Amino acid sequence: MPPKRSITLTEAELRLMKILWRRGESAVSDLVAAMPDGEALAYNSVLTTIRILEQKGYVTHRQEGRAFLYSPCVAEQEASRTEIRHIMQRFFGDSRERLLLSVLRDEEVTPEELDRLKEAIAAAERRATEVENQ
Repeated sequence: MPPKRSITLTEAELRLMKILWRRGESAVSDLVAAMPDGEALAYNSVLTTIRILEQKGYVTHRQEGRAFLYSPCVAEQEASRTEIRHIMQRFFGDSRERLLLSVLRDEEVTPEELDRLKEAIAAAERRATEVENQ
């Protein structure tokens, strides 16, 4: 039985998606050229990876002449949410609270980060209250 296909992104897939999110529609040769120094991939590796991303539903393509142009069809923020949900399910029993408490227990959290988290929590409380009052 073949392994279940993952909807999460591998490191190589994420590198290509970051380029696509930044550049927009690109040919495989453009993606190869845009790879950061020290992270270069061969043309065939990029082609294989972009095809996998298309199978996963992250990119789409259109043909222009003989070339295929690939575009992201999942926004970076949505991909990020998918990854966080996956981590939350795997490591935190599908509990947002356990995930956030784990982050807050990290000794490397700075006072500035804590201030931004407090602001985000206050904004979430206001939104929840507004929904309740509707």
